[in-house]
Amino acid sequence: MKILTILGARPQFIKAAAVSRAFAKVPEITELVVHTGQHFDSNMSGIFFDELEIPEPDYRLEINSLSHGAMTGRMMERIEEVILAENPDRVMVYGDTNSTLAGALAARKLQVDVIHIEAGLRSFDMAMPEEINRILTDRISSVLYCPTDTAVANLQREGFDDYECRIVLSGDVMEDAARYYAGLARERSTILSDLELAGESYLLCTLHRAENTNDPVRLGELVAGLNTLSENHTIVMPLHPRTKAALEKQKLTLNVELIDPVGYLDMITLLAGASVVLTDSGGLQKEAYFFDSYCLTMRDQTEWVELVDHGFNVLVGADQTKLVNEVERLINKPFLRTVELYGGGTAAAKIAADVLANA
Repeated sequence: MKILTILGARPQFIKAAAVSRAFAKVPEITELVVHTGQHFDSNMSGIFFDELEIPEPDYRLEINSLSHGAMTGRMMERIEEVILAENPDRVMVYGDTNSTLAGALAARKLQVDVIHIEAGLRSFDMAMPEEINRILTDRISSVLYCPTDTAVANLQREGFDDYECRIVLSGDVMEDAARYYAGLARERSTILSDLELAGESYLLCTLHRAENTNDPVRLGELVAGLNTLSENHTIVMPLHPRTKAALEKQKLTLNVELIDPVGYLDMITLLAGASVVLTDSGGLQKEAYFFDSYCLTMRDQTEWVELVDHGFNVLVGADQTKLVNEVERLINKPFLRTVELYGGGTAAAKIAADVLANA
């Protein structure tokens, strides 16, 4: 079986590496990787692939810095060319990016079955481009690998049991990746000593979503909350370029320890040492759980509702009072993993076995 995997964003490469390692153990499966170029900065350079032991993509399409429509259309055009040249048995996509939707559409229109990893996630917010991408990709996929019971339930509620597709509860490949790279991080990352944080208590914060950075009221509330917390706690914040620009535009000052964006090994090292994680990222919510840290999510909704249901994650929106109060409530609370939510690091092996069994 030949599988053509379509990737475009940094998190997708990290997740896909876990599945690629599982595929490599199955001689009957050949995988080719297409990098659309959606993320194209230095964090997707050769250093990125070397550091994380990820094979270089077989195809680089170099499509970026375009509007949503132009980017998705250009990707479809180029991916179609690759599909016609390689004639794969399946096209595999991850998550909810423009690359995800472009790969799924190009494949389906050429009558190639689509495998969607991280299927069934819903924020129920159609203002999010990611929500549109994931809903459309799910609908045209033949195999839907769901990371959680909630994701399976979402698809069943939308009538997917009546569609020509298979729904598989696989667990979350992000946990596979986090477990694998945690070992590398312990060997290679020096960020805690570089920042003089080894053995110290600190909060880890990331803030980059447009819903926060583009809204002056929300951004102002969050900055006020973080500055209040910084009076009593060390806060480390890798500063996203979008956030930096928004702070400068609105003349806001963050009294936290701002650092440049970091690589994945440094990020999971910071996660593992953090007392509490503050974020508006989707993936970081889960990674906080993987590394036994409570998470406060600076959004009004989350795709990872099971974390909220079990008390590992709290939605604080852009409410500075709630942000401060929840940090103080959780910072000294022992993290007790009372339930295994994401498969325990076996998702990639399950996906590889299922792909082979249904070749």
